[in-house]
Amino acid sequence: MDLFLQQLVNGLTIGSLYALIAVGYTVVYGIVQLINFAHGEIFMIGAFGALSTYLILFQGQTALWILPVMVIGAIIASVGVAVLTERVAYRPLRGAPRLAPLITAIGISVFLQEFVRLFYNRPFIVTEANPLDFPSAKQKIPFPQIDVVTGPAFEPFGLTIQRAAIFTIACLVICGVLLWFFVRKTRTGRGMQAVSQDPDTARLMGINVDRTIVVAFAIGAALAAIAGVSQGLLNTNINFKMGFIAGLKAFTAAVLGGIGNIWGAIVGGLVLGVVETLVTQYTTLLPFGLDQFGGSSWKDVWAFALLILILVFRPQGLLGAKVVDRA
Repeated sequence: MDLFLQQLVNGLTIGSLYALIAVGYTVVYGIVQLINFAHGEIFMIGAFGALSTYLILFQGQTALWILPVMVIGAIIASVGVAVLTERVAYRPLRGAPRLAPLITAIGISVFLQEFVRLFYNRPFIVTEANPLDFPSAKQKIPFPQIDVVTGPAFEPFGLTIQRAAIFTIACLVICGVLLWFFVRKTRTGRGMQAVSQDPDTARLMGINVDRTIVVAFAIGAALAAIAGVSQGLLNTNINFKMGFIAGLKAFTAAVLGGIGNIWGAIVGGLVLGVVETLVTQYTTLLPFGLDQFGGSSWKDVWAFALLILILVFRPQGLLGAKVVDRA
């Protein structure tokens, strides 16, 4: 039972990370019917934005009050890149066949990944006498450890709960509540619901569709940035490739929950995280040599096997509904 509970905690932690990223996929898809495969790199940019903020302003410090500033730096970096991407790459293709923006999204993903790999190692001039050299993104970069949210793990009832895991789950809960309030209770949020249902009618009703789409990209990027900070705190390091697999897992979570459904993305992320950890743990206990299919090295295999099963037997996802495709 202790092993099960421990793996459940681990699964909820990983699932919270997936859910934060998956919401960005589902918000954008719900409005513009676009699978933004560059969203994983937006997550990665957020992590590097937080690291850059720390290196420029707080290098060597570990006080808790530094963390909100790092999160703000991460959000600014991710939102800036996401909004620029929408304006330059996606908006001109809004009326194009769906294959064109999909290929563009993959191209942007590769571009952002390679841009960080090649250029995140340049000197930043703080003062003429004190230039700051960023570490090279071509190798794993240690992420700052912050008081209170990192340090020795808690061990209630024989379980091991990392402090960064509590931070990650708390971020998901807070962001989920704030997003629900924004979508349901604000004018812009109701405008997003209208655009997701029928953008042409929404435009006739006086809603600025372009601005609403930008807001959707910004919200998804902000949540991905928070996930990037959480990932850095959990793993204690970041690298330029961290967004690729995380983005695919978050897409899997969005499909699992029902792409276009915000609560579905959150539920899908949590379910994926729990299933991934439980399956990889308990398959190591199978007899007749089947235990070779368990362990952490197989977690990606089981996650994407779950995606295939969902697409085959329930393509609309756990909380999704079958809808007629818009012409």
